[in-house]
Parts: sequence; structure tokens; C-alpha cells
Amino acid sequence: MMDNRNTILAVALSIAILIGWQFFYARPQMEAQRQQQTTQQALNDDKAAGGSAPGAAAPQPGAPAAGTAGAPSTGGKTREDALKASPRVKIDSARLDGSIALIGGRVDDVSLKDYRETVDPKSPEIVLFAPLDSPQPYYAEFGFVNAPGGSLKLPDARSEWKAETPGPLTSASPVTLTWDNGEGLTFRRTISVDGDYMFTVKDSVANSGAAPATLFPYALISRHGEPQVSGYYILHEGLIGVMGAEGLQELAYKKITEGPRTFKATGGWLGVTDKYWASALVPPQDKPYAARFASTTDGGKAYQTDYLLDAMTVAPGASVETSSRLFAGAKQVAVIDKYEQEGGVQKFELMIDWGWFHFITKPMFYALDFFYRLVGNFGIAILIVTVLVKLVFFPLANKSYVSMSKMKLVQPEMVRLRERYKDDKVKQQQELMELYKREKINPLAGCLPVVVQIPVFFSLYKVLFVTIEMRHAPFFGWIHDLAAPDPTSLFTLFGLIPWTPPHFLMIGIWPIIMGITMFVQMRLNPPPPDPTQAAIFNWMPLFFTFLLGTFPAGLVIYWSWNNLLSIAQQWVIMKRQGVKVDILGNIRETFRKKPADAAKT
Repeated sequence: MMDNRNTILAVALSIAILIGWQFFYARPQMEAQRQQQTTQQALNDDKAAGGSAPGAAAPQPGAPAAGTAGAPSTGGKTREDALKASPRVKIDSARLDGSIALIGGRVDDVSLKDYRETVDPKSPEIVLFAPLDSPQPYYAEFGFVNAPGGSLKLPDARSEWKAETPGPLTSASPVTLTWDNGEGLTFRRTISVDGDYMFTVKDSVANSGAAPATLFPYALISRHGEPQVSGYYILHEGLIGVMGAEGLQELAYKKITEGPRTFKATGGWLGVTDKYWASALVPPQDKPYAARFASTTDGGKAYQTDYLLDAMTVAPGASVETSSRLFAGAKQVAVIDKYEQEGGVQKFELMIDWGWFHFITKPMFYALDFFYRLVGNFGIAILIVTVLVKLVFFPLANKSYVSMSKMKLVQPEMVRLRERYKDDKVKQQQELMELYKREKINPLAGCLPVVVQIPVFFSLYKVLFVTIEMRHAPFFGWIHDLAAPDPTSLFTLFGLIPWTPPHFLMIGIWPIIMGITMFVQMRLNPPPPDPTQAAIFNWMPLFFTFLLGTFPAGLVIYWSWNNLLSIAQQWVIMKRQGVKVDILGNIRETFRKKPADAAKT
């Protein structure tokens, strides 16, 4: 029958959407533990003069070179050993801890106080930056390079700065480092940090010599080794930036190995992003700069993003100053938005990968965040937003369910028309269309509720996947992380059997609830007489149960709650239209053994 065909079409559309999601977007496996990779140690002597600064390997200002990877071995040093190799000034701000290396004046040791590696509050803090000679160096560096042909003695990767105060660097107390080249130039670096994740680095140069000095300020972020990435199609991890008028630029680590990318811009930012964490350089927003994404395999893999400002000339007896900012922390939506709106960082919101449909995804996040602040639980916020979405689309869904109910009422007439014109398919379709027109029935109405859910489903999936606010956000009971799949499994009897089943068998309690609600919703109508259609209907909830078992628990909770609301809404509308609703009878009919001859017809 036509209504059954419509339902089949709606279900087929759902399957297509979800299979596509599973293929392109689904979570392949839980994020692997961070690998300890053997990477670079100190820069060799002939390259140490320029450190890893842009221009060290290329004499042309404005064409910064990638950082030097150095030797392929850390010499067995641990992170702790590497930290002890340099005198340091401690960082102890509201949300960050770590240290600044006086050798090189680098920001190379940053951990996030508010975030842990697992849901266990006693697990280690998330480590963002790590020093050279550690297993995975990742740091930010600031300084100056000579003009072409220049030979000024400048601070480099091996220069030891002096701290004017012992520190620590806090949100209320900056630290100042100094370095004297012994030839009339004194360098002074003041580093401050706000209450979140933004450092401000002010470099000044005083010239007490007899000749002017021309310098090019630079800043860089360098990441050595092979970064661990999640590997999801819908998420960018790698080098990223907004280069003024050129807009957003995203390059995966593998892509940048094909060759460097250079940009000339005014305004914007550039850095390196992971799923939840990021580092970014913010040059002066009103000054032109030359930026670059680059990589090297010289002694090991290294990836770098850097920028070079125009030349600064320091006259004898004078001084000049330049300033840069460094973001190093979690991609928290409110914080990122604040830096764009209050800090003037151009299009900084693009640090978070909202995707092509950000006009849907970001409002979805704001709605969830609003209700989270009211009720204190993101799971409850999902339930509230689902109800609101149902109310918004109620007129459309109501029209759809009314049309489906009318089709139930005219089924006897449809059967008579098919029997009457069974040998004339063209006439049969004409009469059916006339019937639909006369009764004001839309034969495609059954697809509308599914189609309406698609953008909501997508936006909620994206929010759960990319926003750090959802990371480790609990619901109730056994759901400690709405962004992760339900941790229980039917195949361990929900924890009674001590074994770990394969990933595809992790069918938890919430996916089972979702499957049951879907089964009940489909039983609002009698099973179709066609055996093939009936088989599809019978197996569909089980198929979706396995399919959604690996999706974030928050998404499965949404789908289950949405099914319950749809059941209630459709039941009320069908009763108002005079259609008999016999869910229990339809369920019994589903499992009733059909006669052999009926099955063949």
C-alpha cells in the first residue's frame, strides 16, 4: 500500500543518513593513549644560531623556514629530565601551570588545570606544551632575525635569559626576562597571562651602540614528532589559521608535508589544533605580516606555523617594542568567543570546527549551554531542547501525522481501487491520485518527520563531538561522558561477565532503550501485508540498535526521548482522526507465525 511504501521510503532515508554518518563520521575506536614517540633533541650547533626561528635557514625576511627537527633521539630523556635541563620560571595562573624555559626564552611547558585525561578526577592533567629533548616537543618561541646580510648578535635557541623576578607567572603578576648581546643591544621580554589561556609577550630592544640596528620580529609554534590525531572525517586536526582577507586556512599534517604554504596578511591568527586543545599565535591585528605553514623531516618530523613582521630599526640611544599574543589551552566556546569579541582576534570562533552548518550547530550549542546553566546537567538540557524542537516543528509534524491517519481511513477504498484496476496500472495510479486530492492527503507525508530530524540530529552530533563542554559531561547512573558511547554492553550482561567484547558488540542500555522505543513507534500501525516489507520493519529497530551503539550516549538519549515524544504525538493525532490504535495487537501480529501459503503470496 502507498502508506507502507511511504514508511519504507522514510526508513530507507533514515538508513541512508545513518549509514553515511557511520561511514564518514562515526567513531572508529576510542581515542588511543598518547604514544611516546622518539623525536628531536637539541638543535645542532650550525643551526643553533637561529634556533628554530623563521629566517634561520632562509635569509629572506618574510619567508620563514620550518623549525629544525634536530637529532632523531631524545637520548632516553623523559619530560621531567628535559624540564630540569633548563633554568625556569614557574607558571601558576588561574587555569594553567607549567614553566618558561630561560634557555631560549620559550613557553614550552603548559598543562591545563581544569582538564584531566580521563573522567577520573585524579587522573593526570592534560599536557599541552613540552620542551625540546622531551619525547614530544611542542612549544612557542618569540624573537628577532637579522635583515639580509645582517650580522647582529641576537638571542637564539641556546641563549640564556635572566629573570628579573623569580616568578611565578600568575594572572596578576607578569615576569620579565632580559638578555644583553654585549654589543650595545639589550633585549627585554615581558610575559603576562590572563585568567584563561592567553599569553601576551612584549619584546623590547634598547640600542646603546653607535649604529642603528634593523631587526625582524617573529613568533612561531613548533610541534615535533608525529602528532596523535583522532582521525575523524568531520574534524580538522593540524595547522589552522585565519589569514586576514584570505580567510580560514586548514592543513592536515600529511598535507603540509607536500610543501610549505605562505601568506601575506593583516589581522587574524595561526596555530595548531587538536580535537579539544589548541595553540595559536595572534600577531598585532593592525600590522602586516608574512605567515607560513611548514614541515621538515631533517632528522625527524616537525611541523611549524610562524609569522614575520616588518622590519624594526632601532636608532642609537632609542628603543622599540613589539607585542604578540599566544593562546594555549582548551577550545572552550565562551573563552574563544570572548577573545574574538573583546580581544579583537579576527574570526577566532573558527578555531572550533563548527563545520559547514555552523548556522545550525552553534545555535544548538547555545541552546544546550543555556539550559545546562539552568539545570546543571547537559543530559537534561538535551531532553529540554528536544521538547523545544518538537514544539517548533509541531505544525509540520502534526500535518504529517494527520495525513498519515487519513491514509489509514481510506485504506479500504485504496484496496478496492487496486482490485478494480489491477490490470491497468496507469488508471490505478490516476484514481489513487484523485483519491488523495479529494481527501487532501499528501502521500509523502510519512517522510516529513524523518526529514525534519536530520538537521537536528546532525547539529547535536556535531556539538557532542567537537565541543569540550560535552567532554566528560555526565548524565545519570552509568553515563559519565555524554560525548562517549554508552559504556555498558548486553554481551557482558551489563558488567556481570568480566570480559571486553568487540567494539561492534558494545550495545549498551541506552541503545537498547532506543531500539525498543523505535520498535513501539513502528507498531503504531499494523504490520504491512507484504512479507518483505514486514521483514524490513521487524529488523529495522535491531539494525538501528547496533548502528547507534557506537554513537555518543547523548545522541542516543536524544533519539530515544524523541521517539517517546513522537509516539505520544502520533497516538493523540490518530485518536483524534478516528483511527484505531492497537499497539499491543500490532505487536502480537508481528510475532504471530504466518501460514506458509500466506508467506508465499
